[in-house]
Parts: sequence; structure tokens; C-alpha cells
Amino acid sequence: MAEDAYDVAGAAAAAELREKGSRFLARVEPARDERSAKERLAAMAREHPDATHYCWAWRLGSPAGERSADAGEPIGTAGEPILRALRGAGLSDVVAVVARWYGGTNLGRGGLARAYGGVARLALEEVPAVPRWRYESLEVDVPYDRLGALERLVQPPRVELANAEYGSRVRCSLRVVPSRRAALEEGLAALGLAPEGG
Repeated sequence: MAEDAYDVAGAAAAAELREKGSRFLARVEPARDERSAKERLAAMAREHPDATHYCWAWRLGSPAGERSADAGEPIGTAGEPILRALRGAGLSDVVAVVARWYGGTNLGRGGLARAYGGVARLALEEVPAVPRWRYESLEVDVPYDRLGALERLVQPPRVELANAEYGSRVRCSLRVVPSRRAALEEGLAALGLAPEGG
């Protein structure tokens, strides 16, 4: 179900576009968080130190937190078109960086927006969408004689046993997608088990 997962970038891809002498190189990569997105930006600058601009956008998490930067290009001509391309692909946990080498001819605001957004879309055509599951966590203490019954409630990827600590009872950490939580809690109740947690 839609509330159980969201689409993320399943691989990296690159594309290139030339417009009136300017060269645009887009790289789209998976990014789990802001730190990894910033690492991708820095890597592009290191790999192409002669580029005149490094414009970028990212979408992280669900609901997606979005950021973009024109990086010296006229406001709204680079970061926002790249971001629109990411939105159009329906992906999150993704960063797109476009390096530009100025070719000596001004492209105007419309030309810049078309080039930045266009090269990002070209790269995104090569990026597979992969579902990332949203999980809620539950903890439950299980007597050993009911452990097998609890394990039958585990049905990856929608219900997972994330951890088990063995003592006088077994402390089980479960991860469940939102649409299956009520059914899991009913199954635990039928076993006489009371879950804790969020």
C-alpha cells in the first residue's frame, strides 16, 4: 500500500547535454540523508574542478524534504528546474548535481532552465525506482514456549524480526509497515502478548 513504502533512487546515473557551446553534466545518486547528499556535491566538485557552476537539488525522506541551489546562476534557472525533475520522477532519497562549463554564449533564463532541467531528466531516465519500506517499531517479551508462534507472524518485508535478546524470556524487536500493524497487534494479543512502543 502507498503508506507502507515510497520510491527511492535504486542506482546512480549520469547524462550530458550541450547547448550553444555550454556543456551540462548531470549526476543523479541515491542519498540516505543530508550528509550523504552533501558528500555527493563535494565529490562532483572534486571530479570536475574546471566547471563554472555546480547546481543541485535533493529530496530526502518521506514526506520529502527538498532543497536546491542555483549556485551563482540567475535565481530560479538551475536548482528549481533540477528539483522539478526529481519531483516528476517521483523519487526521494536522491540528489542531482549538474556541473556546467560556460561556452561563451548566454542562454537566457529560459534556456538555462530548459538545459538544467532537461539534463537532470535525461539522467533520471536511467535511474530505477526502488520501494523503501516505512516501519514502525514494537517490542514484546515472549516466553520461550510462544516464540515459534510469534515467528509465524513475521512476514518480511512487511513484518520483520529486527532483533531478539535471550534471557529468562525473549525480548523481540519487531518492525511493521503501517498497514499491517493492527493485524500484528491482534496476532500478538491472540498469543497473550502485549507489545510496547511506537
